Amino acid sequence: MTARLRIERAGPLTTVQDVGRPGFRRYGVPPSGPVDRLAFAAAQAAVGNGPDAAGLELSLGGLTLVCEDGAVDIVLTGGDFAVDLDNAPLGSWTTATFEPGMRLRIRDGAHGNWAYLAFAGDLVAPSWLGSRATHLLADLGGGRLTDGATLEIEHPRAGSGSIALPIPPTAAPIETARIVIGPQERYFAAKTIARLTAEPFTATARFDRMGLVLDGPPLTPTSIDMPSEPAIRGALQVDGDGRVSLLSADHQTTGGYPRIAVVIDGDVDRVAQLRAGSAIRFEAIDADAAVDLARRSAATRTRYLKEVAGARGTSPSLLTTNLIGGVIDALDP
Repeated sequence: MTARLRIERAGPLTTVQDVGRPGFRRYGVPPSGPVDRLAFAAAQAAVGNGPDAAGLELSLGGLTLVCEDGAVDIVLTGGDFAVDLDNAPLGSWTTATFEPGMRLRIRDGAHGNWAYLAFAGDLVAPSWLGSRATHLLADLGGGRLTDGATLEIEHPRAGSGSIALPIPPTAAPIETARIVIGPQERYFAAKTIARLTAEPFTATARFDRMGLVLDGPPLTPTSIDMPSEPAIRGALQVDGDGRVSLLSADHQTTGGYPRIAVVIDGDVDRVAQLRAGSAIRFEAIDADAAVDLARRSAATRTRYLKEVAGARGTSPSLLTTNLIGGVIDALDP
């Protein structure tokens, strides 16, 4: 059996994603996958999907779908987006059954740049290098969604009803992100590095799957004449004018401008979710503290995803898979 959905309207950053394609950075291919990895994992766990499941990532501009054939259970997680099912408010982090003739409308909400729509079943989409994750700039993988296209969900499951999911503390907008200074701090004066943690920054409207540009004090490098070096997710890259950008899911793998610091993995995706105008401060910690936080976060992640799956009475194999690098409880210093 197959459920068929027609796309009435899709925002420009609406793509098919799965957990990504690790292992290819040495060849210049970033892992891609969701910008907010915990929200994506929670969505898939909520509908009982396994570790290879694909879903939709959407951003500002929203998404409107019409179910044309076959019912399927759905859920939206991530940013606080407005969700209507047949003109009835549904809300995010709540499961529902999408039936033929129904219209699902997702619109920008109070906060957050990224949201995730999961379907109980197998989303049909092209695969590249063993993954349906979309690299948006190259248009490889499952691809970007366009108005008028059709989505197919094979082996759809339906009938779980409306279930409110537990929302993690990390879904709230982050105010302070932990960083490790480096690896290219040699290109910055000591007083410039000090400004990174002494003064606030503000998220701008300039963002995509590669990263998020921040406004704040200029952190001008002493030089940008540097050899090509590896770039990683969460790096704070500084251009020649001193403007800072956070590298995200589709970031380049080498080259670029010097990276003054790296946001710890448990905070990266939360910074990427900051809506334009939101303030953010950075707190420097050492590498040992970052490793300790990562270890503690693994247990937090597992407990939370089990709670999500338990809300619908399932325990998918998703829970035993290392989907994301870490989740840090915002209430746990």
